[in-house]
Amino acid sequence: MFPAENIRDWRGSTVVDPDGSKIGTLEAVYVDTTTDEPFFASVTTGIIGRHKLTFVPLTGATVAPGHLRVTVGKDLVKDAPSIDTDGELTADREPEVFAHYSLPYTANGVRRLARR
Repeated sequence: MFPAENIRDWRGSTVVDPDGSKIGTLEAVYVDTTTDEPFFASVTTGIIGRHKLTFVPLTGATVAPGHLRVTVGKDLVKDAPSIDTDGELTADREPEVFAHYSLPYTANGVRRLARR
């Protein structure tokens, strides 16, 4: 994976899919609360005046100057769970985000994701 201490430096980076197609702009990174490792990114997507924050998994992502390449395609991200640009991912919506990408979800009564 990549070093979590540089998370703040990634904000504003372009997020691209495996083919290099732009998905959006990195807004925040969500870490797994059990490992403190980056797990999801919220990415600003949409058209001007209708932006939203869409969740994209960071498993296998690579960081390069100016962009972050994720392992999921733009088409899968397009239908992913999202929130308003001033919204918050609530605990009850976490399972929905994991399920969209067929990722296992276990929270054991606590939040699984924390925004950094």
